[in-house]
Amino acid sequence: MSKTLKFKTYCIEAYKQAKGLTGKEVQALFQKYNVLDYISEFYELLHSTSESYIIDDIDIYIKARQSA
Repeated sequence: MSKTLKFKTYCIEAYKQAKGLTGKEVQALFQKYNVLDYISEFYELLHSTSESYIIDDIDIYIKARQSA
């Protein structure tokens, strides 16, 4: 398993726990807003931050995409 795939899995699980969502709900949300592509693109920055920063950053990214 690649390091980015491991990190994506970590982000999905952390987001799921933080937001009280199911795996399917997170999958649908991340797919709708291309969150996994975002995580891949900014892997170098994100993987060195805290879990709360990652969750907040994903929220900001999703909200920006909803507004667009």
